[in-house]
Amino acid sequence: MGLERFYLQYYFPPSSVGECGRVGPAGRRELGHGELAQRALAPAVPPQDQFPYTVRVESTITESNGSSSMASVCGGCLAMLDAGVPLTDPVAGIAMGLILEPDGSYVVLSDILGSEDALGDMDFKVAGSARGISAFQMDIKVEGITLDIMKQALAQAAAGRSHILQEMEACNPAPSRTLSRWAPKVALVQISPEKLGFLIGPFKSSRHQKQQSKQRRSSSSCSWTSSRWGRYYVSDEWRA
Repeated sequence: MGLERFYLQYYFPPSSVGECGRVGPAGRRELGHGELAQRALAPAVPPQDQFPYTVRVESTITESNGSSSMASVCGGCLAMLDAGVPLTDPVAGIAMGLILEPDGSYVVLSDILGSEDALGDMDFKVAGSARGISAFQMDIKVEGITLDIMKQALAQAAAGRSHILQEMEACNPAPSRTLSRWAPKVALVQISPEKLGFLIGPFKSSRHQKQQSKQRRSSSSCSWTSSRWGRYYVSDEWRA
C-alpha cells in the first residue's frame, strides 16, 4: 500500500472532561477515534500528482460534551482548508443517538450530547461530504435495531451533515486558496541514470544501479522523491 500521505492524530487529555489523570501515550480510545476521523477525511485529500505533500492534522480536545471524533472531522477539514490544502470536498461528521423503549417505540437523536451518549442506546457516527459517506461507526447497547431505525438515523444524519457543511462553508475568514509562503516547495526533475552520480555521488549511484538491475524484471522505471530537503525523483526515461 505504500507510505501514508495523510495522518490525523487525536489527543483527549483528562482535563477536557474536568478530570485529573495520567498523561502519556495514546490509549485505545484515542487511537480508535483518531482512526475514524482520519478515514473520514482521507478521501478528500488530493492525489499526490496534484498535491505532493504529506499532511498531518493534530486534534487536541479541550472540552467534550458530545462527539469529539466528529468534531475532529469538522475541525480537521477547516484546518486543512485554512492551510491551503485543496480538498476535493468539504467533510463533516455528526453523531446520532437512540432511545428505544421495550414496546418497540423509539426516538432517533441528532448530534447527541455526552449525557445522551451515556444514557442512550446507540452511538452512530456518520461522516462524509455532500456527495456521500466516507466513514461511519456504530456502538449499540440493546438488541432490536431495525432497518427502519437505520433508515431514519441515516436520513437524519444526512440532513445534519448538510447543515453542518453549510455552516462550515459560511465560516469567516474564508478558507485559504494558496499554501503558506513558508511551505516547502517541491520540484520534479528527470535525470539520466548515467548522470546520477553527479547528483548523489558515485557510491550511491552504483548501489542504485544494482537495485535497478534487480528490479528491471518486474519494472522498467524507478521513481524517487524530490524536494528542497534533498530527496530526488529519478526516472529511467531520460529527456534531453
